[in-house]
Formats: sequence, C-alpha cells, structure tokens
Amino acid sequence: MCPSRLILEHVTSRWGVLVLAALLERSYRFSELRRAVGGVSEKMLAQTLRTLERDGFVHRDAKPVIPPRVDYTLTPLGIEAAEQVWALARWTEHRVDAVQASREAYDGARA
Repeated sequence: MCPSRLILEHVTSRWGVLVLAALLERSYRFSELRRAVGGVSEKMLAQTLRTLERDGFVHRDAKPVIPPRVDYTLTPLGIEAAEQVWALARWTEHRVDAVQASREAYDGARA
C-alpha cells in the first residue's frame, strides 16, 4: 500500500475530516472537541487524535496541572490538510442537490 493512501485515509476518514475542520477554527480540550464534532465516541475521538498527532497534523499540549489539562491544536501541516479537506467538504455541501438529481436519474433509468 502506498504511504500516501494511508495518509489520505487518515485525513478523509469520517472523524478525521470533522476533527480537522473543528481544529481549523481554534484549539480545543478533549471534551470540548467531542461536543464540537458531535456523535463521536470517546474511544474514536482518542484514536483519531492519536492518529492525526502521529501523522504530524495535530499537536497535543498536556499541561502538568491538577486536574490534567490537554489542548489540541493543528500544526502547520495540519492547517494545510484541514484547509484542503474543508474545501472538499464545502464543495460537497454545495453540490448535494446535483448529486441527488443524478442518483434519482440513475435509479429511474434502472427501474
């Protein structure tokens, strides 16, 4: 498997896209990010953040205080990736009607 495919899989995964988009706005603590993304389990968010951190897209800043405080931000590489993925997400939102019309035409021709 080509390394670029794995990176593409990470940034375009269901939760990867949403995490990158949220972090493009600002930094978040874990629980804030979970609420901002919506619908993601703690386990999946932790796994997604770990993967994006490993790939160099997300920076995890753990502060040695009680209670522990961890903030997540995008790295410069993460900002680049988030902007690209977010552009595709916005394009998709604007093209829902066209895609839906194509699906209906296709399905109608098959019936």
